[in-house]
Amino acid sequence: MHDEVIKIAVLAGTTRERRESIKAAHYVADFGRRLDGVEIRFVDPKDYYFPGDGNDPEGKDPRYTEVTEWADAFFIVTPEYNHSFPGTLKRMLDSELATYNHKPVALAGASNGGWGGVRAVESLVPAVRETGLVVMSWDVYFPRVQDIFEENGQMKPEHVERYEHNLGGLYKELISFARVLRQLRTTN
Repeated sequence: MHDEVIKIAVLAGTTRERRESIKAAHYVADFGRRLDGVEIRFVDPKDYYFPGDGNDPEGKDPRYTEVTEWADAFFIVTPEYNHSFPGTLKRMLDSELATYNHKPVALAGASNGGWGGVRAVESLVPAVRETGLVVMSWDVYFPRVQDIFEENGQMKPEHVERYEHNLGGLYKELISFARVLRQLRTTN
């Protein structure tokens, strides 16, 4: 059972121009790609179209539906805008419900301030639980995200050890939950 690949969709949380959080999202995805037995798909909401509101069939992007069906787990990287997460992320999450059920999700926050997106993550937790996703018990934060990454998106060397450690632990938990919950979904 442990030799089956765990498929994780890493979701960037915004379409905003000049978004610094995209660097953190790419870093989270690239870190996951280095793990054995893991396949990562990076989801940039700029690449999808979600008209309207809610979970109506006309409000879905079939390409995103396919990603959510494919994934065993999700890792959402959200910026903090005005003490919450972006509407773009909410709209993307709301477009699917049945395909999220009993799949784990890890969360990371990013902000240009010292809190690293804590308020965005805290406000995101009830929304993702309502979709049927199983939220991991801890998160990773990127405070002053603009100071953690170079312009080209590379993490500055003085931050690597901290984030390698934190992401390693969170991915380990996410992968463990993905294995257990995949077994649960296949037996029910």
